[in-house]
Amino acid sequence: MELETHLSKYFTLAFTHKSMGLEMREKLAINSSATLKEFLQTIKNHCPNIKECMVLSTCNRFEIYASLKHGAHANEQKSALLKILAQNKKMSVSDLEKCVLMSVDESAVHHVFSVCSSLDSLVVGETQITGQMKNAYKFAFEEKFCSKDLTRLLHFAFKCAAKVRNLTGISKQGVSISSVAVKEALNIFEKERIKDKKALVIGLGEMAQLVIKHLLNKQFEALILGRNEAKFEDFIKELEEPKKVSFQNIENLNAYINEYQLLFCATSSPHFIVQNDMLKETIFRRFWFDLAVPRNIEKPVLDNIFLYSVDDLEPMVRENVENRQESRTKAYEIVGLATMEFYQWIQSLEVEPLIKDLRELARISAQKELQKALKKRYVPKEYESNIEKILHNAFNTFLHHPTIALKKNAQKEESDVLVGAIKNLFNLDKSSANHAQNLNLYKCEYYEE
Repeated sequence: MELETHLSKYFTLAFTHKSMGLEMREKLAINSSATLKEFLQTIKNHCPNIKECMVLSTCNRFEIYASLKHGAHANEQKSALLKILAQNKKMSVSDLEKCVLMSVDESAVHHVFSVCSSLDSLVVGETQITGQMKNAYKFAFEEKFCSKDLTRLLHFAFKCAAKVRNLTGISKQGVSISSVAVKEALNIFEKERIKDKKALVIGLGEMAQLVIKHLLNKQFEALILGRNEAKFEDFIKELEEPKKVSFQNIENLNAYINEYQLLFCATSSPHFIVQNDMLKETIFRRFWFDLAVPRNIEKPVLDNIFLYSVDDLEPMVRENVENRQESRTKAYEIVGLATMEFYQWIQSLEVEPLIKDLRELARISAQKELQKALKKRYVPKEYESNIEKILHNAFNTFLHHPTIALKKNAQKEESDVLVGAIKNLFNLDKSSANHAQNLNLYKCEYYEE
């Protein structure tokens, strides 16, 4: 009989800004909870060899993180997922195949840690990705699409990301897509000698809020168009200069769209918010930044409107990447170490319950034989307590060397095979409550960094 290995088989599929253009990323993007739940349920229904699954969908990446059942082949899961994606998103499998990066086991863990630590981001060191991963994990966990395996993985990923930030200073400049966009807008205003520093911001989600904060830091005033005024009132409590920000319902978009030279748009809408039939000729040039995926702004037909998408900001990011090369090198060292430590930790989680199970099995066996001896009057009842102590010392002595060896081997790659062999030999797979994994023990604190 083949021994089952007890380490989880981790698996990732990634479509990112490095491998796929904005137009294709738009098709993959999932921007609503209902759509995400439906997609995860489709995977659960059609991929029986996937134990747990979550999806990370941002403006720069669409990624699937999963743990596979024992014996599952990664390439088969990849093919199944690409078919689901192709059908779900009305794309061809061949187009997806050209752009996807698959990672398995240690490579998958390393990839997740790198993404969470913002080393794979368009803007290296931006902190928004960690929050996005926490939200993606939280959703999958609460909807019961992921459990022990991905909880352990993400728990360690968040620890790794915090360590990278603290030890490298890679995030100190607070660079993000939103800050790069605002910086470029400021450069444009200086070149164009525009003195009226006012901006129109459509949306009030995380990206839009970051844009507003960066605008205020650069002494801009902002009008926000959104749907939820109560959310706006809560948001401005965080601002140092709330009087520089005002709010109008997005239904009034037509009244403002032609009044501002600077526009930022970042909503979760799957459709165009700003359309050409809203536009009027103006005597001034306009500069628009569409930070949403899918895009929120239809390509303008007017010549004096200059539109920047997420991908258009990439050249402006390169300088940031070059400046942070030393920090990146150190960060990758931390991620590599964290990947090794993760597997050591996982292996130790298998070993500790096994040691408890072995000791409990020895105690039960010794107690059972003692009770037999007492019942048959092989030993007097008054000796029971002393005999229990002798037996306890005996099985402790007997298990001392195996316990030391198991703890020592927990640091080695073959420990999962050793654990599996011992569990099979002693029939421990279902024998003890200690073996049942208590998820709370490894609960991922997704609200903390």
